[in-house]
Amino acid sequence: MKMTRYEQETIINFNAQDQMATIYTRDPAVMRKVDALVIEYPDTFKCIGETGIDKTYEMPKKYVTYSHPRRCSDKTIVERQEKMKRINAIRIRKTD
Repeated sequence: MKMTRYEQETIINFNAQDQMATIYTRDPAVMRKVDALVIEYPDTFKCIGETGIDKTYEMPKKYVTYSHPRRCSDKTIVERQEKMKRINAIRIRKTD
């Protein structure tokens, strides 16, 4: 079934008392990522339900993280752009 991007939601649910978080998703990209975690860490990540369009997972809530946005100075941005230009130039020369 083809869903719009809006319909491909992901909901993470947990409370202060419980140690586990529940992830409900209809987003195929999220499903692939969490399925890989289920395979690699079966004792930690579990698929607890699925239908044809969604999956529900359970995991310890300590693995739900928050992060701040990265801050880069204008100087750092310019330096990184120059570095990528040099790397891309080398790649182009290698393919010629």
